Amino acid sequence: MSKLVKRHFASDLSGSGIPRRDRASCDYDAYVPDHLMGRQFILHGDVAADVADAEAAMVRLNVEATSLVDTEALARILLRAEAVASSRIEGLEVGARRLLHAEVVREMRQVASDVTATEVLNNIDAMVFAVESVSKGDPITLEVLLEMHRRLLAGTRLEQFGGQIRHQQNWIGGSSYNPCSAEFVPPPPELVEEFLVDLCAFCCTDDLPPVAQAAIAHAQFETIHPFVDGNGRTGRALIHLILRRRGLAERALPPVSLVLATWAENYVDGLMKFRHLGSPASPQAIEGLNTWIGRFAAACTRSVEDATNYERRIADLEAEWRVQLGPIRAKSATDELLRLLGGAPILTIDSASTLLGRTFKPSALAIERLVDAGILRQVTVGRRNKAFEAPQVIDAFTALERQLASPEGDTRISQPARRVPRQR
Repeated sequence: MSKLVKRHFASDLSGSGIPRRDRASCDYDAYVPDHLMGRQFILHGDVAADVADAEAAMVRLNVEATSLVDTEALARILLRAEAVASSRIEGLEVGARRLLHAEVVREMRQVASDVTATEVLNNIDAMVFAVESVSKGDPITLEVLLEMHRRLLAGTRLEQFGGQIRHQQNWIGGSSYNPCSAEFVPPPPELVEEFLVDLCAFCCTDDLPPVAQAAIAHAQFETIHPFVDGNGRTGRALIHLILRRRGLAERALPPVSLVLATWAENYVDGLMKFRHLGSPASPQAIEGLNTWIGRFAAACTRSVEDATNYERRIADLEAEWRVQLGPIRAKSATDELLRLLGGAPILTIDSASTLLGRTFKPSALAIERLVDAGILRQVTVGRRNKAFEAPQVIDAFTALERQLASPEGDTRISQPARRVPRQR
C-alpha cells in the first residue's frame, strides 16, 4: 500500500545571503507509491471509452496520413514538435526557427552558442533514440531509460548526472534548498531502483489498453522522479516508448506534450490525484486513477486531431509548390526535395544531399530551383554559413504549436494559454 514515510533533512547552509527558512533543517514526508506489477486496475466505462477513442485516433494518424508519413517528413516534424513542447513544460523556451537554425549549426559541427536550443536538441536526440530503440513487441528496459536520460543531459551543465539514478532526495515545489515546504516529495533514494525495475516490468505487459498503460507508466515515472534533472522530459518520452511497443505509434508520434503543456494545471492535478494513500483498491485510489487516465486520453485525442490538420496543411503546401514550379520530372532531386521539406524546413546543400542520397550538384540545382520559385529563401546560420529555409513550413509549425496552446484548439476562439512563438 502506498504511504508517507518520515525523513529528516539536515541543512548544512549557514551565513548571510540565504533566507533563514531556506537554511532550516526539518522533518518531511516522502511518498512511497504502490508497485505496478500485480496491481489490479479498474477503468470506469466513460474512461474506457475515452481510451478507445484515443487509440482509434492514433491508428488513423498512422494509417491515413500517408502523404507525409511515407517520406517520414510528418514523423520527423511531429517528433520535433513533441520534444519542443516537452522542453517548454520545463521552462525551456525556443521557437521553431531558432531551434531549426541551431540544428543546422550542429550539423555543421560548429560550437553552439544557444544553450537553450542545445538542451531542446538533446531532447530531440533522446526522443529519436527512444523511438528507434523500441519497436512493436520489444521490451522496455532500465538500460533504455538510462541511455535516453544520458542523451538528454549530454553537453549540459548537468551532464555528469546523465543516465544515473539519483542517490539523494529530491522534491517538487517550495524552496530550492530544502524540502520543508515542498508540494511533493518522491520516494527516498534507496527505493528508486526497485521502483524503476517494477515500472519497466509493467511497461512490458500487454494486459491494459496501450493508452491506459502509457498514462499509468508516465504518472508512476513522475512519481518516482528517479533523476536529479530531466524527469519530466524522460517521463514524457516514455509515453512514446509504450505507444511504439504496443504498435499504436509505429510511424508518427502524436504530440501529446503540446496538449499537456496547454492543460498544465489539469496535468499536474491529474498526476497528484494518481498518488493515493493506502490501498490501491480504495474508492479514492480508483477515482484518482480514472481521473488521470481520462485526462491523458483526452490529450492524446486532441493531439492527433491537430497533428492531422498539420499534415493536411503540409500536403496542401506541397501541392501549391508543384503548381508554382510547373512540370517536374518524377523522382528527380527537385521532386524528392519537395516531399522532404515538411520534415526538414531548413537545409544546407550538404544536408539536402544526405536526405536525398544524391551528390552535391543535383542537390544544389534542386535548391536553386526552389529558391527561384520563392519556396526556399537563403538565410545565414551560425556566423557566416549559408542555409535555405522554407518559411511557409516554419509558419505552419508555429501555427501548430499555437493551435495546440489554445484550450479550444483554435486561436480565433481562445488565445494560447501559455507562451508560444508569435505568428508572422
